[in-house]
Amino acid sequence: MSKRLTMRKIKEILRLKLELGLSNREISNSVKASPSTVGDCLKRVTRANLSWPLPAAMGEEELEKRLYFPPRNKAPEESHKINWSYIHRELKRKGVTRELLWYEYKQEHPDGIHYSRFCDLYRQWQGQIDYCMRQNYKAGYCLFIDYAGLTVPVIVDVDTGETMDAQIFVATLGASNYTFAEATASQSLPDWVGSHTRAFSYFGGLPEILVPDNLCSGVHKAHRYEPDINPTYADMADHYGVAVIPARVRAPQDKAKAEQAVQHVERQILAKLRNRKFFSLYELNEAIRPLLEEINSKPFQKLPGSRKSQFETLEKATLKALPITPYVLAEWKKAKPGVDYHIALDSHYYSVPYTLIQKELAVRYTQSTVEVFYKGKRVASHRRSYQKGASTTVAEHMPKTHREHAKWTPQRIINWAKKNGEFTAKLVQKIMVSRKHPELGFRSCLGIIRLGKHYSDERLEKACQRALAIGAYSYKSVQSILKNNMDQLALPVQQVQRHVSQRDHEYVRGGNYFQ
Repeated sequence: MSKRLTMRKIKEILRLKLELGLSNREISNSVKASPSTVGDCLKRVTRANLSWPLPAAMGEEELEKRLYFPPRNKAPEESHKINWSYIHRELKRKGVTRELLWYEYKQEHPDGIHYSRFCDLYRQWQGQIDYCMRQNYKAGYCLFIDYAGLTVPVIVDVDTGETMDAQIFVATLGASNYTFAEATASQSLPDWVGSHTRAFSYFGGLPEILVPDNLCSGVHKAHRYEPDINPTYADMADHYGVAVIPARVRAPQDKAKAEQAVQHVERQILAKLRNRKFFSLYELNEAIRPLLEEINSKPFQKLPGSRKSQFETLEKATLKALPITPYVLAEWKKAKPGVDYHIALDSHYYSVPYTLIQKELAVRYTQSTVEVFYKGKRVASHRRSYQKGASTTVAEHMPKTHREHAKWTPQRIINWAKKNGEFTAKLVQKIMVSRKHPELGFRSCLGIIRLGKHYSDERLEKACQRALAIGAYSYKSVQSILKNNMDQLALPVQQVQRHVSQRDHEYVRGGNYFQ
């Protein structure tokens, strides 16, 4: 029995079970003992063939002898024959339990110790090894991730002596403690994700779970029970088919493996490199690599083998296969298309289906592609462009005609602008004429008209007049004129004359174009 009960409680358990027929849970609540202890007591009662009420002549001493078996004389000697290192190693294999190992032990030693004693002795043996080493994680299950507290200075400019502090990324597998470490320029999202992909390649496979610290690159919002994972980090995890379970806030036991690995890296790698000068991250990582191999190959002090041997024999075969292509860094943002059915990314505009105007969309972008999602479904895909102020438009995203979206039309925008004044209407018309499709100018036009709410209609009209005179057909130009009070200044005579002479120039499309 895991916890020896008093005879009074044992008698009460017998009465509640055999006389009143209560459940084990009800009995445990009554006598303030765990359900497993109550169950164990009743099993012993059954084996002892006892009934209720107990015979009047049976005293507590005889009852104790019937329920508690005397310790076997061979138990201490038998316990010394058990290879606890083997037991500890086998427990890291998937599906292997203490009960199974005890059963195998009893097959070889029928007179050996009982299961409860087996567990007690194993726990005593565990207490003799480091806490980190005695944590039992199934092979191929967890990868613990963190950054070292120490950094390494790297000289980036020989002439000035300017340096940067290289960050040290550390990842260690839960069962074998096999460790990966590398230097990166920062702890930013690209470096964080890049280190993960290189760690997976180093291990030659994938664990089931990633356990990072609550670093902002990996965890968007730290929370003890429901942390929000960074969208890019979650996207990477989805690509590799792994789960991310961050260590709980203020729960160091969740990341003991990572902290132990960081300590080894700091003491056995960074400390040895403290007097060396490095002129690039590549040179630093070249120096880290052989020292990392020393850590992984160094024999354990209180366990047989090393990190590398444990990895090769125990964990390597349990890792999941890597995908054919590594993860390509992708970032995410939210966007709402305006009435021109385009979303903005780094001052370039990409079209989406016009039916999604004013809908909240998720944008996933890499160095070469831009993908747009609505409620988890991809609705648009474009090649990434870095031309600022330009647009990328797919014809299928437009209405069948540029009037099908009846709420906004070029003529309606012009009519709206006319309420403010002649020059406002002319500038709006110029903007739409200058675009490949008038709809692509809607956003700028509406922005210009709304400036009147902040500055007044009169000032907006004068600003539009100046913009027309200098040929500045954009929202930003009008905004700059108003912000710097240039609308209050008189226009130079030559600009007024040029504006008047070009008013009816043949290349300007007339108002009928928008009918």
